[in-house]
Amino acid sequence: MSDCIFCRIATGDLPANLAYEDEDVVAFHDLHPQAPTHILVIPRQHFSTLLDMEEEQTLLLGKLQRAAIEIARQQGLDQEGFRVVTNCLESAGQSVFHLHVHLLGGRAFTWPPG
Repeated sequence: MSDCIFCRIATGDLPANLAYEDEDVVAFHDLHPQAPTHILVIPRQHFSTLLDMEEEQTLLLGKLQRAAIEIARQQGLDQEGFRVVTNCLESAGQSVFHLHVHLLGGRAFTWPPG
């Protein structure tokens, strides 16, 4: 989608501070971090929300989580802990409608969130 900012990052049309990439997934540092480490993990393929994922995307969902784990280890978050969050729809806090996972770490988190 040419008007989707995350699609443009995934294709390299927009610059981003990349933390990870492979054939299916791209991860980059959030421009407005909510924690010392705040990285967005996205599929290269456009899906607006988590609700758009069907059974045939199960492997891709797993790849997003595996990428988050690998990045957490690279960032040294595996010792102190981290949070992985996927917001779905506006009332849950989704502001960019390209499926993405937030990897947050480097500080203590409270529960319940938000």
